[in-house]
Amino acid sequence: MNGAKSLVETFLQAGIDTVFANPGTSEMHFVAALDEYPEMKCVLCLFEGGTTGAADGYFRMKRDVAGTLLHLAPGFGNAFANLHNARKSGSGIVNVVGDHASHHLRYESPLKGDVTGISQAVSHWTHVSPDAASVARDGAAAIRAARSHSGQIATLILPADTAWGPADGPVPSAEPPALHRPDLSVVKAAAERLKTPGAALMIGRDALFGPLRALAGRIAAQTGCRLIADTLLPRLSKGAGAAMLDQLVYPITPKIAQLEGTSSITLLGTERPVAFFAYPGKPSTPEPATCPVNDLCAPGDDIAWTLEALADAAGATRKTQPRTYALDIPALPVGALTLDKVGQALAHLIPENAIVCNESVTSGFHVIPPMATARPHDLLGGTGGAIGLCLPCATGAATACPDRKVIALTGDGSAMYTLQSLWTMARENLDITVVVFANRGYQILRDELANVGVETIGRNAQAMFDVENPMLDWVALAKGHGVPATRAEDMESFAKALSGGLQSSGPSLIEVVCPNPA
Repeated sequence: MNGAKSLVETFLQAGIDTVFANPGTSEMHFVAALDEYPEMKCVLCLFEGGTTGAADGYFRMKRDVAGTLLHLAPGFGNAFANLHNARKSGSGIVNVVGDHASHHLRYESPLKGDVTGISQAVSHWTHVSPDAASVARDGAAAIRAARSHSGQIATLILPADTAWGPADGPVPSAEPPALHRPDLSVVKAAAERLKTPGAALMIGRDALFGPLRALAGRIAAQTGCRLIADTLLPRLSKGAGAAMLDQLVYPITPKIAQLEGTSSITLLGTERPVAFFAYPGKPSTPEPATCPVNDLCAPGDDIAWTLEALADAAGATRKTQPRTYALDIPALPVGALTLDKVGQALAHLIPENAIVCNESVTSGFHVIPPMATARPHDLLGGTGGAIGLCLPCATGAATACPDRKVIALTGDGSAMYTLQSLWTMARENLDITVVVFANRGYQILRDELANVGVETIGRNAQAMFDVENPMLDWVALAKGHGVPATRAEDMESFAKALSGGLQSSGPSLIEVVCPNPA
């Protein structure tokens, strides 16, 4: 028994049986330990950002943590962007990061870096194991930290000698601390506030899907308040039967318009709404100046208990019927390919209980709306704004839910950040249909340039926005990673490719040559 083996056994005893890994030399003893425990599922990702994005998607669907295996400070740096997204989504992850052996750290070796410093910038909990005998205990503490507050980022740093040194064995992980609950007087005051004209209940995290979403809908029906959600959401119930809510849009001017006339906003499981960026002459927050924003339940608090208490205080019983989306599947469109038609085709073909990972950004403004009345499904979105989430998030979601179809919607610019995830999809034979919207550039940046008041785009700015010359060939890129692919240039070819992808049991990719949105 060494430190590495004691950690693997601690993971397994705590119910953690999946690790998304990109190991290096410092983690070889951990890799050897994994090899002795076949019940531990090890998923190789060819980029560290793929490991953390996958662990994020895994948590969103599994509602429990996975591990990642990372290599020193540079490896953690590569993993940082999708850890930022995971932190914003409230996902629990246990990062295991190998470092140089303790006695080697005195030297300025090439890969030496401040692992602790870079970890603390994004992790809720960071710890360096001092010796092999402490690894199991520290691993149990990391698991507890990752499961605390409904999901946190925990990072355990293991100097190489702590992995190979002698250890006693696994250590049980204690239950996370009880979630905070608001005082009942605060809940009752919120219930009364929601009954006033113009009141809004803004929900997040676990209130956005499953039975808690239905409960939020019953509260809205009983009080007459408006049910709203933010722009970027970790997981959202979509399609027929989901309680109706208004999702705030991305651009600040229409977001302000959405909240006109709102008399109060009560936050339950979410932060207050805010503009994505600051813009000249525009406010940072979209609500009216006279609209108070009241914190009822923080994202890491007991959302389920608070919703139940709020329903009781408002008089919403199980007989209260929320407004829900009706099943209204559009006809399968034909002819010239447009983004609106792509959305209709997705809404026509998406199977019940599918998972959609969306990072299509500008294309998504047209593709996602028709799916509101499709068959019931879950939508996973970007939460932290760091692009490159979709493909690894879909990888993690498919690993967590192998019995569910996964559809990944991504722009070509976003997909280039983590296209290595295609290889992992192929190796694991994950049931994912990837749709890449090839708009040949960072279209969102063109829009943002206009938002800050720049009306003309010069040669240098245009060169920063386009991904042309050479043109990205997503069919070739996918096939080079082992994923079958096709290019759709009309609706018939798109529908055929999507149907084929959904009928298969492995990964596939469709490159959609983006037309004008109309």
